[in-house]
Amino acid sequence: MVDNAERLNRAIESKEARIGVIGLGYVGLPLALAFTGRGFRVLGFDVDARKVEQLNGGVSYIPHMDAQRIRGEVEAGRLAATEDFDRLSEVDAIVICVPTPLDVHHEPDMTYIVATTEEVARHLRPGQLVVLESTTYPGTTDELMRERLEAGGLMLGEDFFLAFSPEREDPGNPKFSTTTIPKVVGGVDEISGDLAETLYRQAIGEVVRVSSARAAEATKLTENIFRAVNIALVNELKVIYEKMGIDVWEVLDAAETKPFGFMRFNPGPGWGGHCIPIDPFYLTWKAREFGAYTRFIELAGEINTRMPEHVVDRVAAALNDLGKPVKGSRVLVLGLSYKPDISDDRESPSYRLMDLLDERGAEVAYHDPHVPMIQPSREHAHWAGLESVPWDRATIESHDAVVISTNHSAIDYTRLAEWARLIVDTRNAMAGIDAPTGKVWKA
Repeated sequence: MVDNAERLNRAIESKEARIGVIGLGYVGLPLALAFTGRGFRVLGFDVDARKVEQLNGGVSYIPHMDAQRIRGEVEAGRLAATEDFDRLSEVDAIVICVPTPLDVHHEPDMTYIVATTEEVARHLRPGQLVVLESTTYPGTTDELMRERLEAGGLMLGEDFFLAFSPEREDPGNPKFSTTTIPKVVGGVDEISGDLAETLYRQAIGEVVRVSSARAAEATKLTENIFRAVNIALVNELKVIYEKMGIDVWEVLDAAETKPFGFMRFNPGPGWGGHCIPIDPFYLTWKAREFGAYTRFIELAGEINTRMPEHVVDRVAAALNDLGKPVKGSRVLVLGLSYKPDISDDRESPSYRLMDLLDERGAEVAYHDPHVPMIQPSREHAHWAGLESVPWDRATIESHDAVVISTNHSAIDYTRLAEWARLIVDTRNAMAGIDAPTGKVWKA
């Protein structure tokens, strides 16, 4: 008699297994395309009716995702999307890619994972594999999820299978894509890990198997905590060297020439994106359960969180040098997304800059070629509806200061040097650009 695991393994290896992806955003959609590109049929699930309609129409709602590719997969019958979670029973593997934000107390907000897991549990049938990709604290998969999935009477390792595989998306990165970034996989039990490994090997170039779901969860946190701590270090060095009259960017350029023992990180106006400002706090929260205190990680968080205040202080100093107060000044924030050349503005430090400038009485506007209008969100509802101002000489000249928060490559920085009255550069975007002495301030 063929058991559930063997039957599922055969279906995956023969590409007869149908894959369900819950959450069709920056993680879920590229993953769905990775599987359809290898011949699998994928059914995407999302609560956003607009996304579902656009995807079924072959339209890309994520700028860097190829609409022609999406249209081709839809027309070939390999990709479809639905709001109907009753259809979860139609798929053999369920991959969960939902948000894991922080709440107002900077503690994990597990609302999306809990709600999704309970929805999966209502439709769970024998022979299904469930994989969580959302970044979270160690123990989420084999504690929070397993308990809810087994509540209906099905047993892990016999009736259904459960694993964790952290997403490693880097939107807009031309060197790496979903299929070329190694995939870490860990099962709640061995057979679940085997099946998850088999699944991802069908679409991903390299799969890295770890001993457990907890180890996989910890891997993702470690990667981003490493970045957060090193970003905090260079941000602190920036402030120190600034007081000493030393250009931190020159120092980093020189340090980077060492062929060993140094890995470059760049300072900025703060931290942003859906990982770096959030993931460290998932570990600090879980660590308290074990009586462990993450002072080093929390200090890095404090430093990175304070960076927008440092930038605004530099804006104030620069304006003061021209005999103008912040209050009443017109300040343009250049770049709203959290990193260059993408439209993703989640947790962007630009919002904090705008808030602080607004609190000091400045008239704040922004320009971003990738974010034409600010969409409603829980964190920045008061900015919703604000549109990017035009990129032209009259607009730039009408502002007292321009703050470069995100260094998009589409911006003509030579023109900016010509048009702007004052530039506060947080990204070293003006390096090598001729500008009158005193016009460009680094922050």
